This record gives sequence, structure tokens and C-alpha cells, in this order.
Amino acid sequence: MRRLQIAALCLTAALCLTACTSGAASFTDATSAGPRSVTLITHDSFDVSKDVLREFERTSGIDVEVVPAGDAGQVVNRAILTAGDPEADVLFGIDDNLLHDALDAEVFVPYASPRLDVVPDELELDPEHRVTPIDRGDVCVNVDGAAYSSGDLEAPKGLGDLAMEPYASNLVVENPATSTPGLAFLLATIARYGDPGFEDFWAELRSNGVTVVDGWEQAYFGEFSGAGGGEGTHPLVVSYATSPVAEVVFAEGTAPENAVLEDTCYRQIEFAGILAGTEHEAEARELIDFLLSRPFQEDIPLRMFVFPVVTDAVLPAVFSDHAVVPEAPLALDPATVAANRRDWVERWTDIVLR
Repeated sequence: MRRLQIAALCLTAALCLTACTSGAASFTDATSAGPRSVTLITHDSFDVSKDVLREFERTSGIDVEVVPAGDAGQVVNRAILTAGDPEADVLFGIDDNLLHDALDAEVFVPYASPRLDVVPDELELDPEHRVTPIDRGDVCVNVDGAAYSSGDLEAPKGLGDLAMEPYASNLVVENPATSTPGLAFLLATIARYGDPGFEDFWAELRSNGVTVVDGWEQAYFGEFSGAGGGEGTHPLVVSYATSPVAEVVFAEGTAPENAVLEDTCYRQIEFAGILAGTEHEAEARELIDFLLSRPFQEDIPLRMFVFPVVTDAVLPAVFSDHAVVPEAPLALDPATVAANRRDWVERWTDIVLR
């Protein structure tokens, strides 16, 4: 989940060891005489348990350097600017909405991990395997249930309600030019209302007092009234379908009764890829295998609050009990997004911010 930057929750060593022995990709103890290393460039929300990463380093003999480099858009732009002479060996965090820009710039080299056998075909968007799906999630409007519990006003039922007068000044969104959740929500409105129909919807949102901020953290923790420990005043926020799960996990006392508007949800897939020009391609391939291994995939939910992509991963009970999985998330063809994204964002800017 592009995700929740709140206090980290470490899975136990026992869970990691169990996962390592129950169908994970095979990492044999290193026998190489020389040092081996690999650099992973990521967005700032990448997170992995230390025990899980150290076990991979121990068994593979590869030292992993993780380099956070801003949000997903910034990471991808850096990779495009340095294509063929990369700053790292592997990139994690490119999503399907940014994918075609990087593929067109020949940022990645192909690699088909043997672990793709347990990844659903519909998540593999590049038939040449230049990128590998690692996690999936949904960007959705989150609702502060307590704000609507008095009975004076019912919570909105769907996307169209957000532009109605009773919900004036209730909604905070992220700028799609600076935020991947913000972009996903813009795309959700295009998927629902079409082009140019989305323009009318956003004009109505602006008239209805929508608040726009630069990024997710500011929106969720600074503006959303349903964030645990936050002081925001907006009962509606663009966040993730798993945000209510995080509130349960990290609640001090009773968790907020937040909900998700399922008909606002837009599916996102995050990928990793080996950067063209790397001098450590063998190590980079092993790192991709690790990102698809059960230890890492089962670590994902409670570190980044997104879903694993492999079918043999076991979800934590709190996900099974509280996570929302939209039955029919909104979506657009990635090639269509690539061809129109800049134009859509410019038109959105003209409508909402100027």
C-alpha cells in the first residue's frame, strides 16, 4: 500500500522461521569467497522486518542496502533520468499507473522469477517480465464513523454523495500531481464518470469545499478526524482499504470505527524491477526472488498494510477479520493511463486549484 507510516510492528522470529521452511523460495547458504551486495531504491513507505531481511542476507551472502528516495513518482523519475546508468540495482515501488513511462524509457531488464508460478496471471502486466508484481492494494475513501454516529447526518453511501451539499467541506484529497493515492483517486473518478465527465464531478467537489493537500501523510494524519491520535477535522479522506486495519493494530484502547466506501476504490499493483546497467544482476535476481518469497510476502501486510501477491502466503488474522477487499474495484488500462495521465492531471489542476 504505496503506505501507513506509523509505528512499525515486527513479526516474531518464530513466524519468519516457519515461513522460511514452508514453501519459500530457496536461499542456500552462500559459498562465494568475495563480498556480494545489492542496492534497492524504493519509495519512502517501503518497510521490512529486520529479522526477515537479515535472514535473507545470511542465507544468500548478499548485503542489501535500502535507499528511500521520496514518493513513487520521484523514484520512477530518477530511474528514467538515469536509465542505463542506474543509481541502484533494483527498484521497488513502481505502480501500474507509472509503469508504461518506465518501460518506454527501457529502465528495466527482463527477469522471470520461478516464484511467478504462485502469482496470479492478472497481476503480471508486462509479458516481457521487466517488472515483477510484489504487492497489491486499493485506494479508497475512508469514513470516520464516529463523525456520523449522532444520526444528524448519515455517512455517504458512494462516490456521487461526496459532491452533495450535506457533505460540504467533509472531504480531503491528495493532489494527483504530487501523490500516488491522489492520482489513483483521480483515475477512479475517470473510470466511473468517463472523460470529460470527470471534469463536472471535480467542479462539483470544488464547489462543495473539497480540501486538497500535497501528500497522503498530511491528508490522513493532519486532516482526517478518524486517524488515531490525530486532530484533523475532515471525516472523509482518500486513503487505503487497509487503513482501518492499521487503526485496529495500533489502537491504544478502542480502535476508531472507520469504514471504506467500496465504490470509490481503485486497484493498485506495485512492482519491482532490475535496473538496466546494473553490475550486480545475479544478486538483483536473488533479491527479486526474496521479494516474492513467503517470508517477505507474509511480512508485507503488517509492515506496509497492503496484500501479498503470492497465493501461498498466509494473511495475519487481523487482515482476515478487518480488511476490506472490494468486489469490483475501479480500474483503467495502464496504457490508457500512460497516454492521458499528464493531460488529465493538468485539466484537474485547472478545475480544482486555479
